[in-house]
Amino acid sequence: MDELNRISVEEFKKTEKFPVVLILDNIRSLNNVGAAFRTADAFRIEKIYLCGITGRPPHRDIRKTALGATESVTWQYYPTTLAAIEECKTAGFHICALEQVEGSTSLEQLEIVKQEKYAFIFGNEVFGVEDDALAQSDKCIEIPQFGTKHSLNISVSIGIVLWHYMNNILKK
Repeated sequence: MDELNRISVEEFKKTEKFPVVLILDNIRSLNNVGAAFRTADAFRIEKIYLCGITGRPPHRDIRKTALGATESVTWQYYPTTLAAIEECKTAGFHICALEQVEGSTSLEQLEIVKQEKYAFIFGNEVFGVEDDALAQSDKCIEIPQFGTKHSLNISVSIGIVLWHYMNNILKK
């Protein structure tokens, strides 16, 4: 680990985070929740909001895929996704739901402003982002896809969106 220049959990907690949060809207799979934590740690984001039926640490299935990231990444539970969105809006975050809807913005067209804060909502594996959460979002974004399937696993989507965010921030 020393050769990889990895920081400790204590150092991670003290390190300035990128102004990004994830809002997990009723995620069924505990493995997806764990993967979200692991990716959030990799990109050093502020927080994860776990909403509705989304599982919460400690749980062995979350721990299995998070590989310790539940100890480093700050998280908070809300019974509803709307409550998490309201907190994020009050804190000045731009709310971006990842969903295939009419009028959505293709991810590569999403302009990231370095000084702004972003909250990305990822929805249920079957039903997507709740309609009332979509209505409260500032923007809906979608990842371009070219195959026969019209969705990606949430853990893959989180990685793609956070990489897009980071790639834009680091270029500027």
